Amino acid sequence: MSQEQNIGYVHSLESFGSVDGPGVRYIIFLSGCAMRCQFCHNPDTWEKNAGTPTSAEELLDKAWRYRSYWGEKGGITVSGGEPLLQIDFLNELFRKAKERGIHTALDTSGNPFTEQEPYFSKWKELMKNTDLVLLDIKHIDEEQHRILTGQSNRNILRMAQLLSEMKKPMWIRHVLVPERNDKDEYLFRLAEFIRELQSVERVEVLPYHTMGIFKWENLGLDYPLEGVCPPSAERVANAKRILEDCITMKK
Repeated sequence: MSQEQNIGYVHSLESFGSVDGPGVRYIIFLSGCAMRCQFCHNPDTWEKNAGTPTSAEELLDKAWRYRSYWGEKGGITVSGGEPLLQIDFLNELFRKAKERGIHTALDTSGNPFTEQEPYFSKWKELMKNTDLVLLDIKHIDEEQHRILTGQSNRNILRMAQLLSEMKKPMWIRHVLVPERNDKDEYLFRLAEFIRELQSVERVEVLPYHTMGIFKWENLGLDYPLEGVCPPSAERVANAKRILEDCITMKK
């Protein structure tokens, strides 16, 4: 493995994460993302080289200081940006984490995934050292996914199917965005897709919020969802009823 592959670009760190995986987590936010989600609340993570160059050992040493807080369920979660863009670094990080007995979770949109080589073999190797995948499905409809994110969802859905086949534990996350993906038609289609997956442990509906608008403004970017308000409590409850219940309904 080359020296370049041993270096990851880190946007930020969080010592006591409580929502990105089970238990208390040490969250590593990697830089770089090819998607341009209209609702992104961290556009400052888009550029990979804007992150701080860090080695896997250095990151694990920092995380290790907090291991007494993790208990039986905690560990590290790597998020972004999009961590799968740095798959060589991620492979080393998770391999060394498992050598220390650390629970590993990957928070990803799945966008970089491909079954083409050499990426596919690297991804399969990564999955051997990944205990949990938090998969963000932005939109079930291909055309609307492209509008919402600028990218296709076909490879993302395919990755979910492969994770299911290998019985890899998954949490599905879905940001509910008014005027974009909160139509019942889309929610029922997504629920049908999730029911076909065999290893989904949880489905989380995350209401769209506007707290990241100032970051777009600071970067001199036009905010695509200007004027779009967060979903109502009724629409959030509706989405949860359709999506979060689907994994219990299939049993």
